[in-house]
Parts: sequence; structure tokens; C-alpha cells
Amino acid sequence: MEITPIAHIYNAYDTKFGIPRQSGLVPELMSQIVFEPAYRNPDALRGIEGFERLWLIWQFSEARQAPWRPTVRPPRLGGNTRVGVFASRSPFRPNHLGLSCVQLVEVLQDHRGPVLSVAGADLMNGTPIFDIKPYSPEADAYPGARAGFVDAVPRQTLAVECPPALLEPLPEAQRQALLGVLAQDPRPSYQHDPERVYGMRFAGHELRFRVQDGVLRVLEVES
Repeated sequence: MEITPIAHIYNAYDTKFGIPRQSGLVPELMSQIVFEPAYRNPDALRGIEGFERLWLIWQFSEARQAPWRPTVRPPRLGGNTRVGVFASRSPFRPNHLGLSCVQLVEVLQDHRGPVLSVAGADLMNGTPIFDIKPYSPEADAYPGARAGFVDAVPRQTLAVECPPALLEPLPEAQRQALLGVLAQDPRPSYQHDPERVYGMRFAGHELRFRVQDGVLRVLEVES
């Protein structure tokens, strides 16, 4: 079976490094979903504005050339413990498909046809999307369901220190999103060198930062 993208998503995540490991962790980050010409019929979205959240089925496009393996090392477990690939959300899967739940903020109409403005995505800029489905709290939510190793390892965030002057090169709408991304700790889970300076690209800007004692300090932002 062959499938083709119906749309692509566009946002400030210029590279894989720094993208939140799950959707919804940085709700300040806005994205736009732009449909391919064959799917720009407004009738295909009739009624979608009535849903608060959407499921996106997409491709880990930067991982599609990598071979799949039966076990992976989830970042949540420090990058050292292996679990089965089907017991994880690793991008290195047989078909490299991802599933994300995003908030639908607005349905726009411009020269690109209908465009979905969404919040909280964990997809890199330009990622192909294969399908979009409405989220139903009645069918999709199971409060209290067991979540394996996710339950066993609480998610931790970092305090972020960034002089306001360093944020000035970024559009104002992107500043809180960037701070939210940094608070999620973009570093590989197995790296904890307090002297190491990390680099990250976000919204067309290069950032450098260091993490010491649970505090991420932004050192530089360059256009």
C-alpha cells in the first residue's frame, strides 16, 4: 500500500534537536497545517471547527532512512534501558509513523486554501501529514489507564534563565514558546556535563545554552 501526504506542517522547529518529546508539552508553540493542492477543498474540513483537538498521523521524515530495530532506548528512561519498539513512541519504527494530538486554534482561508492553526505540536517544520482525525473525549480518553514506564518515571522540567535582551531578535510570539521548549530539556537524556555548551536552531535563530544544577542558562542567540 502506498500513502501520500495530504498536508505539511510549518512552525519554528527548524531541526529535530529541541522538539518536545510529546505533543502538548509546549502549548505556546503555534503551527500551521497547509494542505496539498489535491486536498484544498474546504468541504473536506466542513465541521472541523467544532472540535477542540485533532489527531495527526504523520511521518518521522528525518528518520525514514534508518533501519528499524526490535528494541529502542526511550529518553524517558535515560537513554540506557531498552524496551520493545512497539512499547515506545520511538521514531525508528518499521513505517516511521507518528501520532500526535494538537489543539485546533483556528481555521484560516488564504491563497493556500484552508489552513489549520494548531497549538502544541511536536512535529518538525515541513513534516508530512498523512491524515487528520477529530479527537473525541468520549472515545479517546481513558483517565487512570496504566502507562508502563511512563508512570514509573515522572517528567521533569528545567528552570530557564535568559536575559530579556537575548530574546529581542525573536518575534514576540515565539519567545514564550522558546522558553517552553528549553524548559523541557532538549539535551540527549544521557548527557549531563555541566560544562558542555549545546546549540539549537529555533525560528531561524541559533541558540547556545548550558545546563547546571537543574537550571538552563541561555548564553547566546544569533539570527
